Amino acid sequence: MHDFCFTIPYGLILIVGGVIGFAKKGSAASLGGGVGTGFLLILAGYLSLKAFEKRKNSYFALILETAIAIVLTVVMGQRYLQTSKIMPAGIVAGISALMAVFYLFKIVTGGNHIPVKTE
Repeated sequence: MHDFCFTIPYGLILIVGGVIGFAKKGSAASLGGGVGTGFLLILAGYLSLKAFEKRKNSYFALILETAIAIVLTVVMGQRYLQTSKIMPAGIVAGISALMAVFYLFKIVTGGNHIPVKTE
């Protein structure tokens, strides 16, 4: 599975979550954090997709995705430990931890598998 297949939906989930947090609680931090990280992830996923279409890997995108997922895991994990609230801190920390493991796996295994060109 390619990183962009999960990164773009992950970014969209964060954007939607940030907008919902702002709409329900008026939290500008939720809006900024969700939209900001979500947009960066969608951008990284797009860069990775475009590199894949050129039969290459975008290690910049993969490292950016990994860094964002690790930061979200730590920040939202700490927030979950402080508040014990599953929504949104526990959910975001859990999803981000899974994504961080996936991205680290992709780095270790050499990025997206580029299929052999058939002629």
